[in-house]
Amino acid sequence: MRCMVFVKATEDSEAGVMPSEKDLAEMGAYNEELVNAGVMLDAAGLHASKKGVRVTYPEGTPTVTDGPFAETKELIAGYWIWEVKSLDEAIEWSRRIPFNHGESIEIRPFMEPEDFGEALTPELQERGEALEARMEEQKDS
Repeated sequence: MRCMVFVKATEDSEAGVMPSEKDLAEMGAYNEELVNAGVMLDAAGLHASKKGVRVTYPEGTPTVTDGPFAETKELIAGYWIWEVKSLDEAIEWSRRIPFNHGESIEIRPFMEPEDFGEALTPELQERGEALEARMEEQKDS
């Protein structure tokens, strides 16, 4: 099961406060454990919302709003993508994250083809698989 682990923003992350050397070393060691276990597929930290934009689509017309955004607890400061056997395994890995400053995360499983039911026709699934193959080729080049 693939899942995304969202790291929620804090007042510090939104203010642009960078982690200490100790925090970075602890997170690096944790990430190394994830990689060694074959769990981590991707991860990144994100800049504060003041460096981003929000695009909304009221009635289909895109509207762009510059950051920063007010509701810190709804913002994302980073993420991991994990491959685990179950949500319980993801929770177990999350209990080991070296957070010490009031951070919080959210774990969300990826949608898989079978989750879409009959709406995902064989033709649409084939098209999606072809796109995935092209993306892999682009990574390799």
